[in-house]
Amino acid sequence: MLVLLPPSEGKAASGRGAPLKPETLSLPGLAEARAAVLGELVELCRADEEKARDVLGLSEGLRGEIAKNAGLATAGARPAGEIYTGVLYDALGLATLDPAARRRARRSLLVFSGLWGAVHIDDRIPSYRCSMGVKLPGLGALGAYWRTPMASVLPEAAGDGLVLDMRSSAYTAAWRPKGELAGRTATVRVLHSQVVDGVEKRSVVSHFNKATKGRIVRALLESGTAVPKDPAALVEALRDLGYTVEAEAPARAGKPWALDVVVTEIH
Repeated sequence: MLVLLPPSEGKAASGRGAPLKPETLSLPGLAEARAAVLGELVELCRADEEKARDVLGLSEGLRGEIAKNAGLATAGARPAGEIYTGVLYDALGLATLDPAARRRARRSLLVFSGLWGAVHIDDRIPSYRCSMGVKLPGLGALGAYWRTPMASVLPEAAGDGLVLDMRSSAYTAAWRPKGELAGRTATVRVLHSQVVDGVEKRSVVSHFNKATKGRIVRALLESGTAVPKDPAALVEALRDLGYTVEAEAPARAGKPWALDVVVTEIH
């Protein structure tokens, strides 16, 4: 199983570890593209702070992120699973997984990134600021830029198993499974169900959506049961874990399954 996650906007500090070694990152087929994005981002942030703030879409209060980007080449690096924070990652709780679940997380979790393309949670990276929605002056929109290298690398990373896609829309722009692989892919949406005046109403709540996705991934990693091999098996696994799941199989080949996880409590 390959689980596709979005990064977090906010990130932990890089710390005092050894600096980034790009050659050690997983998915080496992305190395050339990573070097190009990193090079342009660092140069932009070193050369023109105001232009960098505009390109990165940063408020005045986040001006310090530009200096952070300018120093990426020498900044300390930490495992990506420690760098990414926020609602989804708090709910996922990588640091508190038992050893077996942690091993599954190392193998299966892949975090998408405007700067790195995608990394595994044990890849050592520095803290940075560069979302997939950024349009760099030289390389252009990063969502479009990453499509070509991702198309050649991600199918191999997915292998012949299930792909569980938890990404937000900005990150799906960088890679969408196609063909037979799409048929082994399941996207997840979390819906909050409320009964108002005797009528059920459903809504997507961003904060809660992220937290629930984090808890779903954690539950799958901790379950200790056989890894679901396809979306239909995933539906059964989630129901066994106590989730209410409504599944829609694709109407035609080459499309992913759409799974709605329906919850009645927000926490």
